[in-house]
Amino acid sequence: MPQPAPYRSTPVFDEVTLPAALRGEHRTKAGVWGVLRVIEGSLKLRFPDPRLDKTLTPDNPGLILPEQPHFVEPIGRMRMQVDFYNELPVV
Repeated sequence: MPQPAPYRSTPVFDEVTLPAALRGEHRTKAGVWGVLRVIEGSLKLRFPDPRLDKTLTPDNPGLILPEQPHFVEPIGRMRMQVDFYNELPVV
């Protein structure tokens, strides 16, 4: 099955330019999956309910399900981007 193409992507953010909105709890819309891709360094992807923390790296992207509450926390220097899909992506 081919990988669906993202319909939108964020700009590339680093530990300085990462918006406060992404550092605080937020969620994707209904029917929207997110794939958080770390380009350089590492990042914590945190899910508050149920409590789960994942460390993401360039070799380990993070999948965000539709309407799933989450927030991110940089671990030192990093660069990351989020791709948005309207169907379940292959991660």
